[in-house]
Amino acid sequence: MANRDGGGWHEQKWQQEISKAKAAEDTTRTSGSGSQQIGGFRQLRSRESKRGYRHAIDEFIQWYCSEPRLSFNKVVVTRYRIFLENRNLAAGTINGRLAAVRRLAYEAADAGLLSPELAAGIRRVKGAKKLGVRLGNWLTAEEAPVGSGNRLRLTL
Repeated sequence: MANRDGGGWHEQKWQQEISKAKAAEDTTRTSGSGSQQIGGFRQLRSRESKRGYRHAIDEFIQWYCSEPRLSFNKVVVTRYRIFLENRNLAAGTINGRLAAVRRLAYEAADAGLLSPELAAGIRRVKGAKKLGVRLGNWLTAEEAPVGSGNRLRLTL
């Protein structure tokens, strides 16, 4: 068995668990039972959030499998972030995809497939910086109304 930077056995178990989770998710989706969720998706309530996380994790796994001999750790997730940045994706898109990978690491550690130290390192990977200037007419502190806490209602 090929060893991927010292994580061969864990790597193989991790890939098997991902395959099992996808198969279970497909079964859950086709059976119509929306109450049972798997992996990191069970805490997400919105169907769109689940879809986004599933897409992000699938894309990460596709990238991960295309890279030679990598073990799942902080360096790999940082390289993935650089890969996403090189594709000129928006900072919000990159941060959403990294959030899904962090969730994957948390769930893998929870299942015993990844050491808690590695999962903590992955969770510490910095997201992309949001650059830019907000456009529009923003109120200064002096212009902001002082009131009783009610919402300001503007009519045009």
